[in-house]
Amino acid sequence: MSRIVVIGSTNTDMVVKSKKIPTPGETIIGGTFFMNPGGKGANQAVAAARLNGNVTFVTKTGNDYFSEQAKHIFDFEKINTSYIVKDPRNPSGIALIMVDQNGQNCIVVAPGSNGTMSAYDIAEEVYGNDPSDVFLMQLEIPISTVEFVAEKVCGKGNRIILNPAPAKQLTDELLKCIHVITPNENEAELLTGIKVTNASSAEKCAGKLKAKGVRNVIITLGAAGAYLLTDTVSKAIPVVPVRALDTTAAGDVFNGALAVAISEGKELEEAVDFANRAASISVTRMGAQASAPFRKEISML
Repeated sequence: MSRIVVIGSTNTDMVVKSKKIPTPGETIIGGTFFMNPGGKGANQAVAAARLNGNVTFVTKTGNDYFSEQAKHIFDFEKINTSYIVKDPRNPSGIALIMVDQNGQNCIVVAPGSNGTMSAYDIAEEVYGNDPSDVFLMQLEIPISTVEFVAEKVCGKGNRIILNPAPAKQLTDELLKCIHVITPNENEAELLTGIKVTNASSAEKCAGKLKAKGVRNVIITLGAAGAYLLTDTVSKAIPVVPVRALDTTAAGDVFNGALAVAISEGKELEEAVDFANRAASISVTRMGAQASAPFRKEISML
């Protein structure tokens, strides 16, 4: 099995579940409070590890309690943590999350040490010499770091999965390095200017991204599944319907599962179905990393 190198953020999520999400200036009394490990990079690393991926996680934390707690969890999940570095000046990242009774959420992130992660924080050994390695990145670390890694890894022939979240503009130079890009509807619209509302608009949007040099495009569509565009496949891939309790880390679980499937040599159509199943299980549970399923659960859905 190929190595999966996840390069990205780690946060501590502070979650309040309430009947609704407050409007600006409104105070409401919520329900249960959770403090969970999170961050898109960490969530994706844990999701991949639980699905039997061979995961190395590269991140930057503060020199604080949250950092120690996060590393303990990564070790427990059997993730290689040899390349985690500590920021002596900035705290670890924090995310404040509100979840309503329908499982929808809103999130604000204080990036802390994630915002200072640079190319100099990534050991040369991380890149390795095996072109079968899969690299998975997101955008909760500086875009300059993502661009540096992409250029370096692309030159070695490795496959790069980019989850372009949180949404921001990307250069054509970066897009040309990407093996698979996985935006949701909002992120896809920001990248292309095309509003995604159905399979037809998803196809048009994916085509525009592919024209910019991305080799394969997967637009995640929430409860509607995902749209896949490759050189040979253009189709919507549905999900098994479930009752959502918390959608907080569904996209992260999808990306972690996708990386595992690709590292195992699955064709992209099969890989998306595998990732859809993992994400569907995750939304039936509260929390970010806590919601990630184990491999044996995928076949049960």
